[in-house]
Amino acid sequence: MSFDMDFIKQKIAALKKEIPSHVKLIAVSKTKPNEAISEAMEAGQLDFGENKVQELQQKFETLPKEINWHYIGHLQRNKVKYLVDFVHLIHGVDSLKLLKEINKRGEKANRKVPILLQMHIAEESTKFGLDQKELEEILNFDLDKDFPNIAFRGMMGMATNTENKTQVTKEFKGIRKTFEETAKQIDGFTELSIGMTNDYKIAIDEGATMIRIGSAIFGERNY
Repeated sequence: MSFDMDFIKQKIAALKKEIPSHVKLIAVSKTKPNEAISEAMEAGQLDFGENKVQELQQKFETLPKEINWHYIGHLQRNKVKYLVDFVHLIHGVDSLKLLKEINKRGEKANRKVPILLQMHIAEESTKFGLDQKELEEILNFDLDKDFPNIAFRGMMGMATNTENKTQVTKEFKGIRKTFEETAKQIDGFTELSIGMTNDYKIAIDEGATMIRIGSAIFGERNY
């Protein structure tokens, strides 16, 4: 598949003009070839999001090391070991078991692995995330003592895939409240990763510090 490289540069430039300076743009590069990522880098983009471990590994090995790789998909525990050495941020920590596995692998890698706690905020049951009870179970631990190889950076959520902006706004308001309450308990808990191509403007209004944009940069996804 060929890419209009100027299109990618123009889209990134337009997005960066539009979004506030405190909001980090994560270019969702899953299924996209290396040349498209290289072109995005020429536009100054260094943060990229992937949701398949094998694809992310291959891209890490073949692309420049200054890229910040964000893992934005559902992460299986048996795949953690393949990412833990280099991943910039794991957005989707959606269970206590996964948290424990990342901590264990982080110890072996002699690294404090940065993560976001993923909350389930959408109506779709197919989306992953912690509920309030599961979040409280995690927060009841002594995080510094029990998870010394994890850096708790913030929270992530995916809104319902709907045209109903009122519903999306309500879901983002809900996670923002949970995020702000949690941030009172954890030092350095500053990132709120919400918003994708269809709802990032609402997400920014509701306090996003990171937005995950794919098709608005690279065009429609190619499976």
